[in-house]
This record gives sequence, structure tokens and C-alpha cells, in this order.
Amino acid sequence: MVPAAGQGERLGQGLPKALVEIGGEPLLCVTLARFESLGLLESAVIVIAPESRSVFRTVLDDAFPGRAFQLVDGGHERQQSVWNGLEALDSSTEVVVIHDAARPFVGHDSIRESIRGAEEVGAATVAIPCVDTILCSDDSGFLEPTPDRSKLWSCQTPQTFRVEVVRAAHRRAAEHNWTATDDATLVRASGGTVKLVEGSRENIKITTPGDLAYAAFLMEHDERFRLKPVSADRP
Repeated sequence: MVPAAGQGERLGQGLPKALVEIGGEPLLCVTLARFESLGLLESAVIVIAPESRSVFRTVLDDAFPGRAFQLVDGGHERQQSVWNGLEALDSSTEVVVIHDAARPFVGHDSIRESIRGAEEVGAATVAIPCVDTILCSDDSGFLEPTPDRSKLWSCQTPQTFRVEVVRAAHRRAAEHNWTATDDATLVRASGGTVKLVEGSRENIKITTPGDLAYAAFLMEHDERFRLKPVSADRP
């Protein structure tokens, strides 16, 4: 599943973030290509802003002719969008990989390891160890005790789950009015176990114009990030 309903207002492009181009291709298509080479696009669910359905369909048909994506309407918040996507999964789906459309350079090893982690313990998230010291403030803007950096990770995606695990977490969150910016946090809050899978620093999230420029630079100057056919290598 790929949540792609964000409007990308900070990018200032006037169109959904997932359709902004890098290297001459829509961001969403660059991201999906990372999964196509692993054979993971069959029955893929893409969550979109409903008013942009026709343009998403056109872009996807052009980029992936013959590929049947299921487009699902997103909600006002990411959490609702993911729930809508979960409800739309094929009934035979046992493990769901949830990956941000705005992370076009996810590594194949990270995807594979997140799937293995979910199969083993029910849930896994890709993340990287923090290299910066993270400071916490009180309500008045003064420093609180600094957390131990050795235990801090920066969250990435994909986050991968057994379907029944992540659905149960979302149901419990709705019952208790919990909100979170990622699904692994909901699973942990509901008592589940989440395995951390180390990702890479290249697995950036496109949020600002600077991120977009950096992504375009990587695609132009580093062959690892160029769109090209890759032999299928199933996880």
C-alpha cells in the first residue's frame, strides 16, 4: 500500500506531492518502480486525494501499462487514509507493506527485511539510528533531560505488518481516540511488538523544495537512483 494523498503544499508545485516530477518522472512512479523490480506491485493499493483520481489514473496507466492498481480515496489525515487502504486490501492478503509515496529511494534490502520482520513478529519498521543529539523542551521552551541517543531512531518506511495486526491496532486507536503519524507507533501502543529494521540515509522523504532538488541531483549523478529495468528478485 502506498499512501499518496498528500497535497505537498510546502513544495509549492500546485499539484499533489506524489505527482511532482523528479528526473522527468512523477515521484509516485519513481517510488513504485523500486517495488516493481521486486515483484511487489501485484494488487497494489494506492491511497489518493479523491479529486485527483483521473490524473492519477492517467499517470499510472502511462507509466505502468497493463498494471491494475487499486485507487482508494484518502481521508483528511494520514491515519484515516491508511485505514481506508487497509479496508480495500484483497481478502487473501496476509502481509501488507506500507510505504510513503514521497520516499523514492528505498533500498531493496530494507523492503525485504521489513517483510521478514513482519512475518516473524507481526510488525516491522525501517528506521535509521539518530546521529544528532535530540533535545526535548518543556512547555516554556527550556531544556528537559536529553534522551540517550544510542536508543533513538529516525522513522522511515516501509512499515510492514501482518494484516490482522495493523487492522487491530487501527481499530483500537479509533476506540481510544489515539492518533499517530505512523502505523508502527499504533501497533506498539496497542501492545504489539515491532521490529526495527535498519534503513539507509538515502531513503529520504521529499517534503521541501530542497529535498526535491537533492532527489533530482541523486537521480542525475548516481546510477543507483536512476530509473532503469532491474531483474525481478522476489523477497
